[in-house]
Amino acid sequence: MSRAIGIYGGTFDPIHLGHLITAQFVLELRNLEKIIFIPCNISPFKQNENHADSMHRLEMTRIAIKNYPQFDYSDFEIKKGAISYTIETLRHLSKTHPKLELIIGFDNLILFDKWKEPDEIIKLSTLTVLKRRVENNIANNKYFSLAKFVETPIIEISSSMIRRRIKNNQPVDFLIPPEVLKYIKTNGLYK
Repeated sequence: MSRAIGIYGGTFDPIHLGHLITAQFVLELRNLEKIIFIPCNISPFKQNENHADSMHRLEMTRIAIKNYPQFDYSDFEIKKGAISYTIETLRHLSKTHPKLELIIGFDNLILFDKWKEPDEIIKLSTLTVLKRRVENNIANNKYFSLAKFVETPIIEISSSMIRRRIKNNQPVDFLIPPEVLKYIKTNGLYK
């Protein structure tokens, strides 16, 4: 019986070690065949933010995962252009991968009822949620009962912190893969 493929989307601006550590744990805990990283073109929830060019974000993702055979990437959302909606990506990927697991953070689960066609997303994939410190008073939606929660290490690294540190000429050596840092410096990103 074939194993599921994990789908890990995000802006990846830039991709960092927190993303990779989390993906490795999800791969093992959910016994996935592989995980496909999918940099979005424009996030529906981050339309007014400035990001590195999508081709830079895609290339940094490719560089970060190139030595890990169980990690792959897709340029589907970037090539498609416009706002990236998960449902469109899942419809595309389900043509070639019958079993998909959508990997999202706990913060995304809280907002999941506001996503485009959340019920269709649930039909096409298993919702795999990265469990964080959970507050008891969080108003949950119907999708909480449908989610598979995974205990992954809490990695307090954010792409916004990395961008800020680069802009302020502070080191980021232990936050992102060395080859990604080299790419950022070569292309003058985040200055």
